[in-house]
Amino acid sequence: MSNSIDRKTFLSYLGTGAAALAAASAGLGALEGKASAMSKTADHLFGFNTNKVSGYFNPIAPSKEDKLLLPQNFKYDVIAAFDDVINPAGEKFGSGSDYNAFFPIDGSNTHGLLVNNHEYTTIFSLGPIVNDKPTAEQVKKNLYYQGMSVIEVFRDEKGTWKMDTKSAHARRINGFSKFEFTGPAKGSPALGSATTAQGTFANCSGGVTLWNTVLSCEENFSETAASAKLPDTHYGWVVEVDPFDKSYLKKHTALGRFNHENTAMGLAADGRVVVYMGDDKKDACVYKFISKNKYVKAKGRTNAALLTEGTLYVANLKSGKWLPVTIEAVTKALEKGTPEQKAKFKTQADVVTYAQEAGLLVGGTPTDRPEDIEISPFDSTVFICHTNNDLHGNIHGHITRIFEAGSDLGALEFDFEIFAAGGRQSGFSSPDNLAFDSNGHLWVVTDISSSSQNKGVHKTFMNNGLFVIPTSGSGKGQALQFASGPNDSELTGPFFTPDEQTLFLSVQHPGENTTDLANPTSLWPHRSGDKKARCGVVAISGFQLGK
Repeated sequence: MSNSIDRKTFLSYLGTGAAALAAASAGLGALEGKASAMSKTADHLFGFNTNKVSGYFNPIAPSKEDKLLLPQNFKYDVIAAFDDVINPAGEKFGSGSDYNAFFPIDGSNTHGLLVNNHEYTTIFSLGPIVNDKPTAEQVKKNLYYQGMSVIEVFRDEKGTWKMDTKSAHARRINGFSKFEFTGPAKGSPALGSATTAQGTFANCSGGVTLWNTVLSCEENFSETAASAKLPDTHYGWVVEVDPFDKSYLKKHTALGRFNHENTAMGLAADGRVVVYMGDDKKDACVYKFISKNKYVKAKGRTNAALLTEGTLYVANLKSGKWLPVTIEAVTKALEKGTPEQKAKFKTQADVVTYAQEAGLLVGGTPTDRPEDIEISPFDSTVFICHTNNDLHGNIHGHITRIFEAGSDLGALEFDFEIFAAGGRQSGFSSPDNLAFDSNGHLWVVTDISSSSQNKGVHKTFMNNGLFVIPTSGSGKGQALQFASGPNDSELTGPFFTPDEQTLFLSVQHPGENTTDLANPTSLWPHRSGDKKARCGVVAISGFQLGK
């Protein structure tokens, strides 16, 4: 593995400020990893050498093959793929496989429930749409195949991960499921006085709550809502699901309505719940919600009430402040606003329903597609994947790291740095989802659009992949490619089992550029006799315990 900067040696200058990134990009060579006077913050981020996951593997090279490629001595099992039957009722695994969350059964690392998000449909699930006008059957399929799947998974005696299709827990949650609204917009005119909503769809990433439920995020929802003639304001929310309780389906309006990517939940110093959220849209903002009341572990799932009452904030990166997105703040901002704006924002229900507009009105900073946000388990700094924004010339994106004042997630002031920049110097483009392992290694998947893959300035990156940034051991200081996805796909939803011996990973939209089903651009997962590409979730094994 070469140590030259164009071979992904960039952890050595992470945290040393934008000047270091610029120097590396200019080909000035690898830096020594010493914090500069501009930023002396990154030197304490990691160093938690538990050796639970060694991180030692032979990195792979970028690839254009129609395969899911892994390093030597690693393997993957396809647990479920599009249209697979998941339970005795004959329900089918959905389309656009994305976020994963594993919930052990009886504390097992090899048996549990896996929740998988389904973001959107493709030609393989709907067939060709003529003149951009879906048929009634296609509209029905579109609602059915989006949403979420809860499946039961296990590793058999031969070490192969499988799905238990006889599971009593396995089920689909989709565009036909009934959800209850909570929070300030429930029953409001902004929602047409509705207290419930038909279904969830456009489910991108998500997060796990402190009380062991899943938060799933509705992202690009408008087209599906319009085609199904459903109220647009009923979508674009954070939904909550209990994998073990089929009756528990909530949409939390206090968290705001926008193109949600994921949630990252933590605790303020005083015990209040904090939820960070990204709005995956060009020139969109970063948000966090702070609950009014405090988390009490003994209360279990009833802590979900904390998500119904609190304050939504938006980040102003110039001032380093979290600004309240409240009716009071919006009203003040609109003192010189138009009559139409003033009519639109009369209550907090209106503010959360039109949070994108409200966030900008109160002073939120437009950013470059803030997608996945994660809280470091080691020092409570907050990492944000700004995937890209071609309107600003930010073609390859970057990872921002926020330092809350006093290391308190509940603080209303912060500082930040550009933790990593995508591009040739780092070896990846368009960071999307993040995950930490117990060594502090950062796992990053990329989201180069399928229309840009292997073209122009994206040629050197080839297909989307999964990258690991080791922070200890022989690979310290190098960004290493761990996986390469099939043609037209992106890899999404990395999630480890508690013992970190298995990594769940989704392969989303392989063959997305297909326009003729007789000539698909991908056939992954290459099932015998199968003539279509299928998204799906895999279990990767081969991790070795640290030495």
